Amino acid sequence: MFNAGQFARMVALATAISLSTIAFSQSSATLGPSLPDAPSASHFPDGDPDPASADDSSSTPSSGSSSGIVGRSARRLLEDQRNLYLAPFKPSNLKWDAVMLIGTGALIAADRTINSNLSTAHYNAYQNTSDALIGGLSASLIGLWAYGIKTDNPHAKETGELELETLSNTFLIYLPMQLIAGRQRPGEGNGHGDFFQHHAMNTSFPAGHAMFSWSMATVVAHEYPKPWVQFLAYGTAASITATRFLAHDHWASDSFVGTGLGLAIGTYIFHSRCDPDLSPSCHRHRK
Repeated sequence: MFNAGQFARMVALATAISLSTIAFSQSSATLGPSLPDAPSASHFPDGDPDPASADDSSSTPSSGSSSGIVGRSARRLLEDQRNLYLAPFKPSNLKWDAVMLIGTGALIAADRTINSNLSTAHYNAYQNTSDALIGGLSASLIGLWAYGIKTDNPHAKETGELELETLSNTFLIYLPMQLIAGRQRPGEGNGHGDFFQHHAMNTSFPAGHAMFSWSMATVVAHEYPKPWVQFLAYGTAASITATRFLAHDHWASDSFVGTGLGLAIGTYIFHSRCDPDLSPSCHRHRK
């Protein structure tokens, strides 16, 4: 079983390697034979892959070409972050802002009452269940991506790449919120869930397991919009969120915010980067 601090470090490590992993997969797609329906163009917001690599596809990729791919991946991540941080200020999102603000405020006010009515039985069982579920969800998605790479399946490869991009963006929103909020977990301090008490990632607000699991589940549920896939993906994310809450790792408001942010980030990444030829849920227009 891993605790919240270990989970945060695991996510930080995943974020650190994700840019290089995405860059590697993109460079492989650029240098190898292209597939008619491969989602290559949609993975580069500023156009087609570097033409220099196409002119000399038989040669060993140069350091300049590799740094160009890494640079494009970094710019893509920065573009995602800019759009995600500006999204709440768009008029079309104001209704969702209201839902999140009102819901969060109401739950913060009720957190202590809700928590006091939770049973303390089966504490370890709930924690072990949440760890097993998030581990199973992550392993399944890694397996799907590996299958896509091994078989040159563009849909599975896109799913894996977008999952990595989603995790990276989720972490870059999760980290500052954790550092700013610094909220005590149930059972810490005076038991009131006070904010601004910590200066680290391993805090209560927002709920990290909920945030990451819902973002991952949202991408796969959009990529494969079949009822049984959506049931498994969202059901797993909901179970992770519930078991963390029942294990007294988070307040109700922490779980609510983590769930909402995970859904929003996963939806944004999918629709901004998906290939409309691969998933009927993709609303992204071809350039």
